[in-house]
Amino acid sequence: MAAALVACGDNASLPPCDSEIYCTGPILHQVQTAKLFDDDKYFVDMKLKAAPDVVLSAFQNLSNEMPNVTLPPAKLQEFLDVNFEKPGTEFEPWTPPDWHDKPKFLEGIADQNLRDWAEKIHKLWKSLGRKIRAGVKDHPELYSQIYLPHPFVVPGGRFREIYYWDSYWIINGLLLSEMTDTAHGMIQNFLYLVNRYGFIPNGGRVYYERRSQPPFLTLMVESYYQASKDKDFLREALPTLEREYGFWMENRSVAVTVNGAQHVLNRYHVEVGLPRPESYTDDLELAQGLSEARKEQLWMDLRAGAESGWDFSSRWYIDGDGHNNGTLKETRTSQILPTDLNALLYLNEKTLASFHRTLGDADSAAVYDRAAARRQEAVEAVLWDEERGAWFDYNLLTHSKHFEFYQSNLAPLWAQCYSRPEMGEKAVQYLKMSGALQFPNGVPTSLRESGQQWDYPNAWPPLQHVLISGLSKLPSEDARQLAFDLAQRWIKTNWLAYTKYDAMFEKYDVNGDGKPGGGGEYEVQLGFGWTNGVALQLLDQYGASLTSGSQQVSSGLALPLVISVSLMLQ
Repeated sequence: MAAALVACGDNASLPPCDSEIYCTGPILHQVQTAKLFDDDKYFVDMKLKAAPDVVLSAFQNLSNEMPNVTLPPAKLQEFLDVNFEKPGTEFEPWTPPDWHDKPKFLEGIADQNLRDWAEKIHKLWKSLGRKIRAGVKDHPELYSQIYLPHPFVVPGGRFREIYYWDSYWIINGLLLSEMTDTAHGMIQNFLYLVNRYGFIPNGGRVYYERRSQPPFLTLMVESYYQASKDKDFLREALPTLEREYGFWMENRSVAVTVNGAQHVLNRYHVEVGLPRPESYTDDLELAQGLSEARKEQLWMDLRAGAESGWDFSSRWYIDGDGHNNGTLKETRTSQILPTDLNALLYLNEKTLASFHRTLGDADSAAVYDRAAARRQEAVEAVLWDEERGAWFDYNLLTHSKHFEFYQSNLAPLWAQCYSRPEMGEKAVQYLKMSGALQFPNGVPTSLRESGQQWDYPNAWPPLQHVLISGLSKLPSEDARQLAFDLAQRWIKTNWLAYTKYDAMFEKYDVNGDGKPGGGGEYEVQLGFGWTNGVALQLLDQYGASLTSGSQQVSSGLALPLVISVSLMLQ
């Protein structure tokens, strides 16, 4: 299959993070390489006690007194104690005022154990609420925190600030919890960020200012509109949603020619060839031994991997032969056209068309309908594989698809981004034959054990929800039953882990008897925003049938699963 490609736009015009403390410079380098803290994110979340130029000057004076201008760890720690405050001082205590007992969705959960648990999840919103202090607005130069005008709900753990794609599932959970004002405030924050930056940074820190995350803002507005029917808000938000869509089309798109026809699809791409401040030593150590050009390329692709939300995964590996193999050092995210990003942008286009129709603008609606039609055609020409019956990421270096199993291979089901009904049914058969359904606790992100967190054996809440939602939209009883079976598995996993650990985790292990996942750059985190949101959505959708016992596991599941669940409960 002959193919050619043209990159559309680039990042060159985006503002760099101009902090010589939090993003570049000698203090960042020395503190991080001295490994004073277990997590590199700790330092870059600390608050300055004095203006940056004063602190930089003090550091310069100290360094000049040292051989090799390098401070020993004890002196560095002393310097930090004098000039920085620990992370967290940027927030003030805040309990969402619209939180209340007994939201209505609880009544639809038949199993008493699950209903009691759902009530506990609902209570977790109170502990995950954050409000930024006025000092961040008055003196932004003293913080890595980006000021946001409205309070919000965070993921939890090391993720102290707001995160972009996490917030879609958080907002859906908040809406079920009847916390419409909190959800509205979070969406207003994201609109504020688009108006400030032209796009939404990965999270609420200056060191995230050059990368985004999967663009879910339009779908957040859709969720809020369905709950509120507030047309005035829709009218006010729409130009900003279009601005964000424009960013992705201008800066993250590639024209690919396949079989003589040109198609435009999107990718993750960040043109900053430096170590990530929040993972500084990881990135430095990974690049050891590489040429300067390869280091820069690797650091750009690690940032692009972080932009994808899948940081990190064997999904982004391209080895020297152009194959989807290797190690984290072979991460080439920017050279891959991802199925899930393009499915999501198709949904963006369909939703923007729908918003324009709702507001009476048929001409603008038609523009986005045409964009969606073009994308569907591109997805089918470039990513769909008729023989295998699924969609696969496309390698821009070799002009070929990657055929490994990743959950993202099914994302177009969720977006309903396909032209023939039989494609949906073929995708169900692909999933059944993939080997990914044999695990008791959910569907793994991949079937590769790379040691990275977005691979086997981890199962992630947003991916479970996208898959279950996609299957539940299909007309066949078989697909809908599979959606329920997977929802039952996932709820059981979350519930069992909660009964053991009294916590919700960011990810889970597909094996065992309900335990958190692992791997990657940091320890598994508690909280956890999107996990809570997904659990509440599934409990709402399937509450009449879900059970905390084993009797609801469908006979349609693989025998090993039935045995595993039975053993798990003995």
